[in-house]
Amino acid sequence: MKRRDLLKGSLAAGAAVALPSRLFAQWNPTATRDAKLMDIAREELVRVGGNIWRKDIVAIADFGLHSARRRFHFVDLENERVASYHVSHGTGSDSEHDGWLKRYSNIEGSEASSRGAFMTRSWYVGRYGTSIRLDGLDPTNSNALPRAIVMHKANYATPEHVERYGRLGRSNGCFAMGPDQFDRALIDLAGGRLLVCGSYGLAEDGTTVTPPIAQYDLLRNEYGGTYERTNPGAF
Repeated sequence: MKRRDLLKGSLAAGAAVALPSRLFAQWNPTATRDAKLMDIAREELVRVGGNIWRKDIVAIADFGLHSARRRFHFVDLENERVASYHVSHGTGSDSEHDGWLKRYSNIEGSEASSRGAFMTRSWYVGRYGTSIRLDGLDPTNSNALPRAIVMHKANYATPEHVERYGRLGRSNGCFAMGPDQFDRALIDLAGGRLLVCGSYGLAEDGTTVTPPIAQYDLLRNEYGGTYERTNPGAF
């Protein structure tokens, strides 16, 4: 049986693990999206701030939105502004490849995205060129370094890919961005800054989007054994 089929058959493994409820929270509908994003950034810095070296810019990946949306936000707290770009989620999070994340996982070889807070680390050169290592700070993403969950550029994560296919391509669990957009990430996000991944569903007009299928955490391989390591972002 293929790994993708294993993931599709593992709904029963979806009990949520302990993590602040803000990662799946509903927000005050009267506030603007950018104000909500700044609130998330500030609250997460308070929660994990002792681990973060640089607190000027926080990245927020909002996987409560479809992959065709600009759901990766650079939240500049010093200048109180937000810039938003496309970002891919993992194959194991969306085996149906319809653009919606269904499951998170911290499991080696699951090829799924992980939710929680990450600290960005140094650059390195891997399969996709210069990339950014990530250190998971929560129980839900604690395997980020051994899984080689990183930030990297990819041609399947560009606005042009969305225009052609109606959705982005998928990574092996990494935060993949278009080459032009990722160039900014190398400067603005690397070196000890905070990246937060969750399902906020914050649309541009400030309303909250509800994914068509409930999202959950895949905690184990229901069929026993372990997944193979396949992540091409390995360093």
